[in-house]
Parts: sequence; structure tokens; C-alpha cells
Amino acid sequence: MVRAGVCGLLLAALASCAQTPAESIYEPEYSQPGKDVVWVPTPLVMVETMMDLARVTPEDYVIDLGSGDGRLVIGAAKRGARALGIEYDDNLVRYATREAQKEDVSGKARFVQADIFATDFSKATVLTLFLLPEMNLRLRPQFLAMKPGTRIVANYFGIGDWSSDESVRVPESARCEIYCVAYLWIVPAAVEGTWITPQGELIIVQQHQFFKGTYGTKSVTEGRIRGDALNFRVDGMSYRGRINGDLIEGTTGEGAAAVKWTARRKTKPGPQP
Repeated sequence: MVRAGVCGLLLAALASCAQTPAESIYEPEYSQPGKDVVWVPTPLVMVETMMDLARVTPEDYVIDLGSGDGRLVIGAAKRGARALGIEYDDNLVRYATREAQKEDVSGKARFVQADIFATDFSKATVLTLFLLPEMNLRLRPQFLAMKPGTRIVANYFGIGDWSSDESVRVPESARCEIYCVAYLWIVPAAVEGTWITPQGELIIVQQHQFFKGTYGTKSVTEGRIRGDALNFRVDGMSYRGRINGDLIEGTTGEGAAAVKWTARRKTKPGPQP
């Protein structure tokens, strides 16, 4: 009787185990709510487009703000770059970590649970975004404070009145139906202020990567900054230079007639809006 009772209990336990469902594995759902936005994945063709536009190489450190399922981070890691995803939703962090392991890039791709508005991402050489316009605008002061030459690439949404340096539209024929425009910004050096040159004062008024001003008594035209490189014209004469803190070194003139040109900062610039 005891033996039969034990067997009965064992069979009941096995039956109970068989009826217990396996632990479900989290899968994100399109348009699921998040802290600041709903989650919408970047189309895979856009991942590659954004990596191409930013010219990601193994020398880069890529940070994705609001990394979601991790596909941009994984895309960067597949190109040999170190990549970090910052994501508020812990479920998505765990999911993206598993996806990186599946793609065999977990040594290059890392994900952290954090608030992008309270996280330092200044060490990135490439920043990737798929955020709403108001979020990009809120983050713009931090973007502009990054090292000149940092590349920022975003899917679909811009950064206020900061016009992009390049853009690419992916056609529907490439299997992209929505959110199919990538924008690239190159963080410009801060040059606004007064500079002293052997030929007189150079006064620069800067608006992101563009600037105007005066050089002595003449107007500065076609002023453009790309990272730490600067170009402008004065009375038809071209000027080119590299900005290194409070010093600009470059040339003026064309071809064999080009001569060295330098400028030293007299007044410090304020933060860009």
C-alpha cells in the first residue's frame, strides 16, 4: 500500500510538471510604449545606410541613444567598431544582449540600462539616433559640445534648425516603406568670436556649421566648418584652415600662389544653442 501510494504521488508530480508551460522568452512588440517614445525598429536596410553614411570603421566607438532591440549597435559591431547601446527599458536591454550573442558580436556590442538624458555619451566618435524631433532638440547642446568631427547619424528626424551635412533617401524598391531617410551631421568646432591676424581682426558669427562676419572692413562670405576644418571667402579670396583650440592655421589663395595664414582667438565663444 505504501509503495503504491509513493508511485501515485510520483506520477502526479510528473503530470504537474508536464502541464507547467516553459518560461516565455521576451519579444518586443512594434509600437510598444516606452519612457519617451513608442518602440519602432529601424528598418534593416536603414541600419546599413546609416552605417555607410557615418562611414563606420573598426576605429570607431559608436553609441546608440535609445538602442531598442540593438540592431544599430549590432550593425556597428559587425563592422568591427566598439558599440554601446543606451536603453531605458531593461527588457529591451536583455533582448538586445541576447541578439548580440546570437550574432557573435557580444565582444564588441554592449548594452546598458540608462536614461539618455542623464548619461555621458561624449566619448563616442559616432552617435546614432532614432528619436523624436523634440528629443533631438533637447539633446542638441550636448551634441554640439562633443569633439569636433564627431559624426551624428539619425533616421528620419532632424535636430531643429541644425541642417544636416549629408542625407540619403532609401527608395521603397530597397524594401524600406517608412522612416527611410538618413541624416548626417559633423560636429563643428566652436569658432564664434574675435580672432587676431596679421591683416587685422576676424570677427565670426557662427550658426552651427555655417558662419559669417567681417575681416577688417570686408565681409566674410561662404563660411563653413566641417569638424575642425574651416573655409571662407573675403572679397573673392579663399581662406582655409584647421582649428586647434585658440589657433587657426591654414592658407589663403589658390595653387602656387597660396600663402600661410594664421589667426589667434581674442574672445572666447559662448555655447551654441
